[in-house]
Amino acid sequence: MRTMLLGIVAVSLSAACRPLFAQAHKVVYAKDGSGVFGYKDTPVQPWSGYHVHDPDRPVPKKVDPGDPPSDRPAPPPSDAIVLFDGTGLDAWQPTQWKVENGCLVATQGPMLTRQQFGSCQLHVEWMAPSEPARSIWDDGNNGVFLGGAVEVQIFNSYRTKIYPDGQAAAIYAQTPPLVNACRKPGQWEVYDIVYRAPTFDAQGKLLQPARLTMFHNGVLVHWDQEIYGGSTHAALASYAGVKARAPIGLGAHHCPVRFRNIWIRPLDEVAPKQ
Repeated sequence: MRTMLLGIVAVSLSAACRPLFAQAHKVVYAKDGSGVFGYKDTPVQPWSGYHVHDPDRPVPKKVDPGDPPSDRPAPPPSDAIVLFDGTGLDAWQPTQWKVENGCLVATQGPMLTRQQFGSCQLHVEWMAPSEPARSIWDDGNNGVFLGGAVEVQIFNSYRTKIYPDGQAAAIYAQTPPLVNACRKPGQWEVYDIVYRAPTFDAQGKLLQPARLTMFHNGVLVHWDQEIYGGSTHAALASYAGVKARAPIGLGAHHCPVRFRNIWIRPLDEVAPKQ
């Protein structure tokens, strides 16, 4: 039986990866003729005034992040917990994912750490396939999950014009990145995420929402951004499935996204007082 975390990961991401013809919502294109696609028959976000996955939401401008990292990853900080260093998968729960040539390759099912984390600094390096995707929804589609349900999107936003709150580095279904810092597919992308976990009272009532600061390829894309809840395809965020502590998760949708050099620094003891 799947845990709640597994269910949330599978539902939110499998829905986002269906082929164009299988979408439950009507796909429309931005009015400005830019070619960005999304929906207009979804709820309006009270914090932004735009529909969830709205193609008319302002598109983050593209910036050149500079040269990609070398073939040899930089070593992690001395106090980091190494989640993947190119060899074993001892830090992860059993899965069908593969290790090939020092890379972790997405296959089927979510990838979840054995250990649970709250506030943390997380470093993830990933690479979208350079080959054309079988559908526009599947172009390097993956994600990093925090708190059991909050997704930072992984996507090939160098070439595919998906809705802004679903492009690479977006807090999925909530907040687009400040800029689009994607490199060409086939080059290494780097996410550095500082996540402040939410706090709840003894009855589970939210006291303080989660917040996130993030760099994509060294470029600031979120700055102390409030997280409005879990990431759910085409629906408003809520804190119903978000936990104060949960495994770190990676998604999978038959997209062979590759990962390397994943490490984490727990910050529960040094996170700012709320």
